[in-house]
Amino acid sequence: MKISYDGTAYHGWQIQPNSITVQETIQNSLKTVLGKQTDVTGCSRTDTGVHAKEFYCHLDCDDNIPKSAFLRGLNSCLPNDIAVVDATEVQSDFHARYNAKGKNYIYNFYYGVTNPFYDRYALRLDNEINFNRVEKFCETIIGEHDFYGFSSSGRSVEDTVRTVSDCKIYKDDDFLRFDITANGFLYNMVRIIVGTMLDVSSGRLDTNIANEIFETKNRQLGGNTIAAKGLFLNKVFY
Repeated sequence: MKISYDGTAYHGWQIQPNSITVQETIQNSLKTVLGKQTDVTGCSRTDTGVHAKEFYCHLDCDDNIPKSAFLRGLNSCLPNDIAVVDATEVQSDFHARYNAKGKNYIYNFYYGVTNPFYDRYALRLDNEINFNRVEKFCETIIGEHDFYGFSSSGRSVEDTVRTVSDCKIYKDDDFLRFDITANGFLYNMVRIIVGTMLDVSSGRLDTNIANEIFETKNRQLGGNTIAAKGLFLNKVFY
């Protein structure tokens, strides 16, 4: 299933005790449509408050329901901040997470006074971005590196080496977009990179700080873990 969601009201994708998550919400809706408990497996474990323009999950289903009826029924059970965009039959060994070749994330910013139509999905900046400094920083992020120092202690994997194929920032109408593509991401990795980028832009950190973090694996050398609200899982590659 291909889904989209506004993550504001959810404690991330993965089911957690005493918290509402996207995975749990979808599984509850599937139970209504299919009449039985059905587990879904997601392509990523998005953090609390992170959004997804394009997210994939898989499930085993032996019900012969036409796709149009399945989509219509499931979406009628889901809240308005989650939508199932499409559903496709795949091979039985397909795995939404492990078969993914890479992911693209976008983080949104805007300038000026607080805009109630932007603020749910973008971070307001008081100071303009120094593009010259930020572009030099982005160049150091691209490539295969150990991103241990760009992740939080909640990471669930031992291998922290990832390959970033693209990293850039650009203007798009009223927004600035930080755009990053990699073969995989660690817990809070994008939000820490973005927080570090803002400190590079302001001059608090050197444009070459990423290389020092790669070498030392020292999380304390980087910037803050930036707010989740501006982050979108934009595309998943298979």
